[in-house]
Amino acid sequence: QITYGPFDPVLSDKIRFPSLYQVAPRISSLPRMMVQLMVHFGWTWVGLVVSDDMRGESFLLNVTGEMVRNGVCAAFTEKIPSGKFNTYKILHFYARIMASSTNVIAAYGDAEFLNLLRAVIEWFGLSKMVLITTYHWDFTLSMMHEANNNHFHGTLTMANFAKEVPGFRDFLRTIRPAKYPDSIILKKFWESAFDCAFSFSEIYGRKCSENASLEMLPMHYFSLTMSAPSYSVYNAVYAVAHGFQELLLSRSDRSQEEDPAEFHEFLRNVQFVNPAGQLVILDENRRSSAKFDILNFVIFPNGTGEFVKVGEVDPQATPNQDVTRHGSTLTVIVLCLGKVQAPQSRCSRSCGPGFRKRAQQGEAFCCYFCVQCPEGEISNETDAEQCVKCPEDQYPNIARDGCLHKVVTFLSPKEPLGLILVCTSLSFCLLTALILGVFIKYRDTPIVRANNRNLSYTLLISLKLCFLCALIFIGQPTPASCLLRQTAFGVVFTVAVSSILAKTVIVVLAFRATSLGSNIRGWVGTRTSTSIVLSCSLVQVLICVIWLGTAPPFPEMNTHSEPGLIIIECNEGSVTAFYCVLGYLGSLALVSFTVAFLVRKLPDSFNEAKFITFGMLVFCSVWASFLPAYQSTKGKATVAAEIFSILTSSAGVLSCIFIPKCYVILVQPDRNTRECLKRK
Repeated sequence: QITYGPFDPVLSDKIRFPSLYQVAPRISSLPRMMVQLMVHFGWTWVGLVVSDDMRGESFLLNVTGEMVRNGVCAAFTEKIPSGKFNTYKILHFYARIMASSTNVIAAYGDAEFLNLLRAVIEWFGLSKMVLITTYHWDFTLSMMHEANNNHFHGTLTMANFAKEVPGFRDFLRTIRPAKYPDSIILKKFWESAFDCAFSFSEIYGRKCSENASLEMLPMHYFSLTMSAPSYSVYNAVYAVAHGFQELLLSRSDRSQEEDPAEFHEFLRNVQFVNPAGQLVILDENRRSSAKFDILNFVIFPNGTGEFVKVGEVDPQATPNQDVTRHGSTLTVIVLCLGKVQAPQSRCSRSCGPGFRKRAQQGEAFCCYFCVQCPEGEISNETDAEQCVKCPEDQYPNIARDGCLHKVVTFLSPKEPLGLILVCTSLSFCLLTALILGVFIKYRDTPIVRANNRNLSYTLLISLKLCFLCALIFIGQPTPASCLLRQTAFGVVFTVAVSSILAKTVIVVLAFRATSLGSNIRGWVGTRTSTSIVLSCSLVQVLICVIWLGTAPPFPEMNTHSEPGLIIIECNEGSVTAFYCVLGYLGSLALVSFTVAFLVRKLPDSFNEAKFITFGMLVFCSVWASFLPAYQSTKGKATVAAEIFSILTSSAGVLSCIFIPKCYVILVQPDRNTRECLKRK
């Protein structure tokens, strides 16, 4: 036996039906393909109507599982039992549909079970809804009873894939009863379809025309397009013909009677390509999942209706290509529904880029709120589940729907701040060089000799290097500049502060040496000052060597300090070592300040202890303010704060200690004489 009707899983039981073949392809993939059609058009809020039987229950179970996997929700689920329906049931079913906000209904079942849905559609129209059905429900039969029925206008039908048979339309156009005079069935159909008679009859009032053609009939009477069930009949006839051909070719005696069991063996192995070019296999176990045609039911302005193929659904295709358009699917649907844009069916409006979905408590997962992405995150797709962070080298735009590339920045000498700092550093460096020149020129004067001119030279040179150290902090950090920045700053400043400390100690020793019977006179000399400077500086050098040997500074890209910027800066490597350098330098400064403060009033004509006191007060104040500023600023501001501290502290020491001496040397030279010194 060969059945050409819709595929029935029950008939696949080979124990009960060992010799039964179904030409129609399997529909196990139908639920998945129907859901893929919903996903293709963005319909995530769909009503389900199925027949109240085993087939409907199986379809409902499969389709709801596919809907959940693809993010589609059931707005409502209705099971329709077979039988007659009264007005109350129709109104109740209509109220159930209208209470939902869905614009799409997916129906599964045959005409007998879906009569209630047909009645609701015919009574109330439901023209705003898209109906998705299968070819099992031939709703065109209802149009036989109602003229110009356009209630099913725009319906999408999932039909078994059928190729157009070559010459079929041309054959139908040439059919005439006169061409087949012996066909009684054709004459009966002709009289019924054209409302005429070939001979006199009281039923029909006119005689059939010899020039009438089947293409003149409305679609609900006859269509020139071969339907999916008819295509199955077509393949079934060819399958039987191929089976008989193989059976006859295998026999030596053609007159032998056919044995059904023998014929069954040939049918099981039937495999051929039909005239439409499609491979036909009767054995279900060797058949792949069926492809489906998407048919759009269109009623044209002249009242005729027709199924128009608008696409295909292929379960074997890749996920992005499982729904293909035939012509312009979307245009056809818009045309059928009379809308400017494609119909939408969603529980909630789409969340555009820059927003994410947040579920509504107690509602289906398709019903949600739209909330904007938090700061620092974006979503660049519609209906995003979660917002994501931008890559390290990018940052979110204002709308939070995309990432912008961060600007790479550092303290450049070309920008105003960097240029000012460079000019300031060079200016102070030049000023220090001039003061050094003055001290060298007037090295034999009392004021220069009384203040230990060698220490003055050392201090001026170290201050000049301090001003030049600021230049290392300006510009794009490199591995070399990062290594030199803090270490050079630490060592040079230590030499400067050590020189100041040595000056202060020499003042104390010089005062002590003037006392009667003092043995300290031998300590007042270059040996003591040199020892102080070298020993104090070597400790700082040792700290820097340990720092560079364990965790040296290195350049890095800071992507988090400031939004929209990638700051190239030096990572200190070891923060502990950095603060050890600053701590040691601060300790020397405090000792120098304390000693200078204690001896500031010693009677001496050129006692510079009070000037050192002011200088170290400025120095300590600047670096005490630097620490909180260093911790609170970020990016280029941190580097600028350290450069400012370097320049300010060095300028304070230079101004307090050397400017008064230069004033005496250059403006009041009469005070810088031995006679003046003796008078004092």
